Formats: sequence, C-alpha cells, structure tokens
Amino acid sequence: MSVTFAIFVGLLMGLVFGLALEKSRVFEPGVIVGQMQLRNFIMLKVFLTAVATGAVVLAALNGFGFVKLQPKAALYAADIVGGLILGVGIALAGACPGTTLAQVGVGYRDALFTLAGGLFGAVAYTYAQPTLASSFLGSGQGRITFADVFGIPYWTGALALAAALVIVLIVLERWRPWTGELGHDVDGDLGAPTPPQPAGRMQPAE
Repeated sequence: MSVTFAIFVGLLMGLVFGLALEKSRVFEPGVIVGQMQLRNFIMLKVFLTAVATGAVVLAALNGFGFVKLQPKAALYAADIVGGLILGVGIALAGACPGTTLAQVGVGYRDALFTLAGGLFGAVAYTYAQPTLASSFLGSGQGRITFADVFGIPYWTGALALAAALVIVLIVLERWRPWTGELGHDVDGDLGAPTPPQPAGRMQPAE
C-alpha cells in the first residue's frame, strides 16, 4: 500500500467517522456524561456498533488475506489503571479523545482545554513510558487473542463476537430507545422547543 493511498483511506475513514459521530450526537458533553452516569446509553450503543462493524470488516479482510493482525500486548494492570484514569477524565471533562476535536469544531470553547490537556498527557507519557514499562504496569502475558485462547480461526471468533454484540444492541434498544435518549437531558436537544412565557409570568419550579 502506497503512502498516498494510505493517507486517502485514512481521510475517508475519518470523514465517515466524523459524520457518524455528529449524527449520533455522541460528541455532546451531555451524552458522554449521561453515559458515565448510566442515565443515557447512546454512547454505549454507538461504541458497541463500531466494535461489531469493525469485527466483521476485520474478519473479512483477515480471512481473505488482505490484512495481517498485529495485536498489542495484554498488560492487565496497565489496562485497568489506565482505563480508570481515562474514565474519570471522561466523566469530568464530558469528552473523550475521539470527541474532543468534534467539540472544538462545533464551538465548545472548553474543549480547547481538554485538547491541550490530552496533548500534554501524551507528551508526559512519552517521557514516563520507560519507567512505567519497568514497573508492575508493564507486566503481562504478551500478545494474545481470543483465537489463540480458544484455538479457532480469527474470523470465526470475530463473527461470533459481532453476533453477540448485535443481540446486546437489540436488547439495549428495546430497553432504552435512542429516540427517547435524545431529550432534554443532553446538549444536543432534539425535543420540542419550550414555548415562550408571557412577560411577568413566573415559570413553575421543576
């Protein structure tokens, strides 16, 4: 694959991802915080859909020999500690690494501070990585996949994972339909506008 073609594919994937992010309203701080508070499940549905779609695409590309898998090493302590730190940051900032640029693009000025903090964190990690790698956070079992654990072809496991996620998504959607999730509790309010109140009339307390 040439560099030019790789850049083109990357830009195309970024365009599709950005459109999906905007249409699903997952970049909205209210949606993100609502997911962390378990009162809004749009973010989880979108992410599970992305995982299921990615699993099917990778199963096809790997099964036909177009791509070779390059899994990262399983570092359980680092994954747990890093995941907790990331989750706390997402809950406090109302943004995750994939949505910060979208928030900047639509005019959320506080997202600029989130972006600056993310860049600072990336630089800090670059310097701290050698020390962290030699600590308990750097211990693990190396590169391992579910295909290795169960002794099955990757495409079989990937399709089985995608099917399981589709079932979970159907259950989630029946339990919490997305049309009801995009309401007055999020910044991307798609509900009916509140009619203007006559001058001098007190609004009832909620």
